[in-house]
Amino acid sequence: MNVRRSAAVLAAVAVVGAATPAAADPSPSPSQAFPSALYGGKDPKFDGVWRQSLALLAQKTVGVKPAAKSVEWLVRQQCADGSFAPYRADPTAACDAKTMVDTNQTAAAVQALTALGGHDAVTGKAVAWLKSVQTKDGGWGYTPGGASDTNSTSVVIGALTAAGEKPQQVEKGGKSPYDALQKLTLGCDGDDAGAFAFQPDKKGRLAANADATAAGVLGSLGKGMVVKPGEKTEAAKGQACEDKKTPQQAAANGAAYLTKALAEDGHLTSALPGADPQPDYGNTADAVVALAARGDTGQAERSLSWLEKNASAWASQNGPAAYAQLIFAAHATGTNPRDFGGTDLVKQLNATGPAPQTAEKTQAAEEESDADSGPFGVWWYVGVCLVAGVGIGFLFSGRRNRQQP
Repeated sequence: MNVRRSAAVLAAVAVVGAATPAAADPSPSPSQAFPSALYGGKDPKFDGVWRQSLALLAQKTVGVKPAAKSVEWLVRQQCADGSFAPYRADPTAACDAKTMVDTNQTAAAVQALTALGGHDAVTGKAVAWLKSVQTKDGGWGYTPGGASDTNSTSVVIGALTAAGEKPQQVEKGGKSPYDALQKLTLGCDGDDAGAFAFQPDKKGRLAANADATAAGVLGSLGKGMVVKPGEKTEAAKGQACEDKKTPQQAAANGAAYLTKALAEDGHLTSALPGADPQPDYGNTADAVVALAARGDTGQAERSLSWLEKNASAWASQNGPAAYAQLIFAAHATGTNPRDFGGTDLVKQLNATGPAPQTAEKTQAAEEESDADSGPFGVWWYVGVCLVAGVGIGFLFSGRRNRQQP
């Protein structure tokens, strides 16, 4: 899920099956002011709730208590029916038919608020709304009623899992989210064996999409954006692609595709039409999380090392969601996000919004524990315990800011 995804516009969800290039959010005009509780200084029109949710979830993951007003801002963005739009400048105004709510912002908010705790009424309404807009194939599209896609279905699965639901039991017309994901896999023939597509094209054909594959692996595993480190599994080693119709096999096949795609350079690429491919930092971070979720730690750690060396400038340009993606990738591999290739990701994330309630105290405690413990320190395992109920997903990373169709 290239966080899920990293501030790029998915121009009219009708452009299906192809990788979406990353692009920075448009900057606000000097006269335009956004709420002080909001993370990031760029226009939140397409990703306000998304990036706020990722920022809060990443802080919770590393033991930082977010500013109360930032959490309250997110809560107040919810519409009466339980859904979330990317950004509502006036949350006191009722949502109406013109309010462009979507599944991705809603699912991200559920994952963040569930992790933070104390918001059961908010997350319960959001989950109920997500269930109400499930498509007949068992999945979810970006907008209510839209065709199912891998990324949206997977981020919703992560939300369901975080909220204590069993995704396999959330059905529409007898179809579960896993049935929807299975229809979006390419199978085991050809160079793209094991990959997921974003959506079928207009002729029903599937095209491999690395971003969708990272999301699909996490969704098939029932994971959210946060994956606990150190869960190595024997099943992850040397498993060939098989056309077995199970979520676990779909995850294994997708992981094999990602491993192959990452093997040569350590990173994924994307390209604008007519341009040369460029490193895709967000999708690479999502792929790291997806591989780590299955216990495929070898390639995950190699690609994480590439990100440590190369992703700092990208994160600085793209802001809170990008920092959160890197924190999720570091967390999934047991890497200290406060020393990420010489960059303190937590400090950088905190600086994009209101000062957290416990940032300084947490950092001091972590530094003390680092001095007394092994290569990662006891603090890391304490951080793991703070993420109760949250699985990767990622997600879903390079999550794009999406324009509404």
